[in-house]
Amino acid sequence: MEIARTLFSRYVFGNPYLLLIMATLFWGGNTIAGRLAIGHVSPMVVVSLRWFIVASVLIVLTRAQLKREWPILRKALPIMAAMSLFGFVAFTSFFYIAAHHTTALNLGILQGSIPILVLIGSAFLFANKIRLLQALGVVATLVGVAIVASHGDFNALLNLRINPGDGVMMLACISYAIYTLALRNRPKIPALPFFTVLSALAAILSLPAFLYEMQMGDLQWPDAEGWLIVFYISLFPSCLAQIFFVRGVELIGPARAGVFINLVPVFAATLAVLILSEEFHLYHALSMALVLGGIGLSERKVREVPPVD
Repeated sequence: MEIARTLFSRYVFGNPYLLLIMATLFWGGNTIAGRLAIGHVSPMVVVSLRWFIVASVLIVLTRAQLKREWPILRKALPIMAAMSLFGFVAFTSFFYIAAHHTTALNLGILQGSIPILVLIGSAFLFANKIRLLQALGVVATLVGVAIVASHGDFNALLNLRINPGDGVMMLACISYAIYTLALRNRPKIPALPFFTVLSALAAILSLPAFLYEMQMGDLQWPDAEGWLIVFYISLFPSCLAQIFFVRGVELIGPARAGVFINLVPVFAATLAVLILSEEFHLYHALSMALVLGGIGLSERKVREVPPVD
């Protein structure tokens, strides 16, 4: 056991690139799970069970840290509740609702717009200047999103004929962008206890939507396959991916680790074709190129001009 723990610590938990690739692969797999859940478990049941399971696991793992950081956490509970509502409850609710009405390919590609939405939000809220390359990146990404939302038919955009699932997915992206912007003012505590409290709040805040789904007669408790999907979502994208990403950031820093987020739509698209046999059209390729290219442009650093003697 000690040998296995040492090998894991050295070759897995000490390897930032492997950790970051696994984290983004798990997040990409979440789009597949969302589609597979159809007919086996309803969206709000997935959301509530997901955060209840994640919170239960993390509270056990981080109870010592929670006790130590509780004085700070208690004061920050109102802002953390708002962050949990947008980043965890609203995002996942819109995400799994969208999965019932659009393809995993579209879910993954549209999810790639989040960094650009954060960039736009930071410009409006924090007066961060957008450089020319970043502006070009914003335009490229938004065009890419428009292409996939219209399925390559710009007449659909002109006539406001957009797949409702794609529209709901954009609401999910906007919700997560709001959460990301709020992280700027998060309490100064370690990431894991912070994430644990957000998960616990999400489990509580998701209950009204759960009850509404039940009241409307749309609630579907998971069958055997549904439970497997719920446990995958809870363990891999929600728990391990978060821990692996936090560890990757610790090892190589947020700037270098953040680039790996661009792999999420790539993994999502690849898994959608391999597992769900979804058709990959030319407009998907064009849209993905524009989204990823736009993110790449927006993240490029301005080349420093050497000082003149």
